[in-house]
Amino acid sequence: MAMEQLEAFTYSAKMQESARHYQAAAQVLPGGVTANIKYFEPHPLWMEKGKGSKLYDVDQNEYIDYLLCYGALILGHGHPRVNEAVIKQMEKGGTAVFGAPHELETVMARRLAQLYRGIEMVRFTNSGLEATLLAIRIAMAYTGKKKLAKFEGHYHGGYDQVLLSVNPKLGMAGSPQRPQPVPESRGLPDYYVENTIILPFNDLSATEALLKEHGEDLAAVILEPVQGGYIPADEEFMQGLRKITDELGILLIFDEVKTGFRVGLGGAQGVYGITPDLTALGKVLGGGFPIGAIGGKQSIMQVCAPRGSQDLFTAGTNQEQATETLFHSGTYNGHPIVLAAGMATMDVLEEEGMLEQLFTRTQILRSQLEEVYARHGIPMQTVGMGSIFSILLTADPIKNYRDVSQVDMDLRKRIDYKLLELGIYSKPMNRYSMSTAHDEEDMARTVEAHEQALRML
Repeated sequence: MAMEQLEAFTYSAKMQESARHYQAAAQVLPGGVTANIKYFEPHPLWMEKGKGSKLYDVDQNEYIDYLLCYGALILGHGHPRVNEAVIKQMEKGGTAVFGAPHELETVMARRLAQLYRGIEMVRFTNSGLEATLLAIRIAMAYTGKKKLAKFEGHYHGGYDQVLLSVNPKLGMAGSPQRPQPVPESRGLPDYYVENTIILPFNDLSATEALLKEHGEDLAAVILEPVQGGYIPADEEFMQGLRKITDELGILLIFDEVKTGFRVGLGGAQGVYGITPDLTALGKVLGGGFPIGAIGGKQSIMQVCAPRGSQDLFTAGTNQEQATETLFHSGTYNGHPIVLAAGMATMDVLEEEGMLEQLFTRTQILRSQLEEVYARHGIPMQTVGMGSIFSILLTADPIKNYRDVSQVDMDLRKRIDYKLLELGIYSKPMNRYSMSTAHDEEDMARTVEAHEQALRML
């Protein structure tokens, strides 16, 4: 989109306060934001309040929210059951956090083990990023191998080990069957480029060939079973990947940070009927609060268990014992308020018909949007699973990152900026996440906004 168009949008009369907030923030925050993902040109909108399916910015504009904190808020903003659980835990506990074990940790861990076929034991973290990081550390400790395989186009957090080939330029990415690792940030050590194998998603024969070639060195394969939260793995691909990793003694890690609870109570592994060795969770699990969890088979997860009284931070620690232990810690791991919010969220989702209704409404919205674009003669398909999907302006099949890279991104971006003007909120180019708070009126307004945006463009 031309820069003059973006400026016209941002500095219109409706968004002047957001512009002022951005200018002030840029004086003390690099780029005016606290996380790069929050930024979009020429600057993001500043939000002040959320309720149900709606967000309200500092200019008092109302938006139907489809970003939902990148999918974390499956019940919408400020759900009363979640708010009540948080207040109740504060009153019961008498403090925000204990810094010691408490019952909710065990209760939540048991609940996850009942829902997720790949989980027998659990460790909590404070984000999905930390969960995938710990999963990889566990895999390397358990197998004694030091290389990792990840898939092109898959995102597992913003740390060195996995910040490769998430959104690579195709001229640098190698052939579709043998993708090359492309760093996605300055400051990444060459070690990770040299010790990470990039795999082609939804291409079983090419993936199998690469795993056999590097199998002796690979501790684990990590993947999003639904790439980016919206491109599902083929059934045959998923079954084949589980089979070949088993044969080669490579651990299979499911990153279900996006898909956990959003495609089913038991995540994508429940949908596919696949049992991964390790599972990373986050987002929905915290009910709007920061959380992550890593779960897996008991035999694997036990490598986390402290041995004797060994403590890395205690003077006089037996260093011989320390080298035999996988270290994992975090001041706020298993935070009681966060777990209370997460438990309340799960309570609502487990109510009879709740998820089915959410999935049905998502599918209805997808179908209605496809009809709008078809009437305007614009090739478009919605791609997704469960309560998440993305709008892709193409009629061609979408199986992986390289397919998405051929889509008309410029028109999609122009549409998204028009939708912001019309009160439909998501970060431009992002996927849509539905919540139980989205109702038929929201859906009708959303469809009409797309109709208006296409007419305006």
